[in-house]
Amino acid sequence: WLKQFVTRDLKTPPPPSVWRPCRPLLLAAMGYAGYAPGNKVAESQSPLQQALQSLPLEKAQEILELLEKLTRNVVRNPGEEKFRRVKLTGAKMSAAIAEAPTMVNILREMGWVEEEDCVVLPPSVRLAHEVHVVGIIDAKDYYKKEAENERRRQLRASKEGDREKDQLLKQMELDRKEKEAEGPVTHGSVAKNLGDGPNVMRAGDIGIGKSSGG
Repeated sequence: WLKQFVTRDLKTPPPPSVWRPCRPLLLAAMGYAGYAPGNKVAESQSPLQQALQSLPLEKAQEILELLEKLTRNVVRNPGEEKFRRVKLTGAKMSAAIAEAPTMVNILREMGWVEEEDCVVLPPSVRLAHEVHVVGIIDAKDYYKKEAENERRRQLRASKEGDREKDQLLKQMELDRKEKEAEGPVTHGSVAKNLGDGPNVMRAGDIGIGKSSGG
């Protein structure tokens, strides 16, 4: 009856005592599996996918181009030994690894093995277009989106910085106008007490105000 109930062919629904214990199975059959409708469970990434997404953003496309070329050579010519052995000391490979050391992790996940100054693909390892080449292409799309997101983030940050600068300039202009409205600061005349220092001459010192007989 569960199949009938899911397809809505059951004319008489079973009592709650029957369908409640089967509710988890019913939800799973309907595709919900305990999650809200419309929400899909994110698929876990494979180690290769994780490695492909570990490259520095500014060098990712360049590194992926090189990896795609190496991978396509092997896929098209699986028995060619020259395509299954790559020197790490070559100009392109050494520069790529220097700029993105995690490239070595990608090669390992694809089955390449390090031997002295080379990486070698053992005879037992077969690279597949639908797995390895497509995986690299998907990684390219991933980095394109990340580059666009980074560009948008920088644009938003730039706009935010300009907004803060404009607010600061406006506040400085308001402060200047407030000071102008207050006018210049004036100080009233204040009498100074010269005191009784030794250089002060009194009227009595020159005979003013004293009687002749005094």
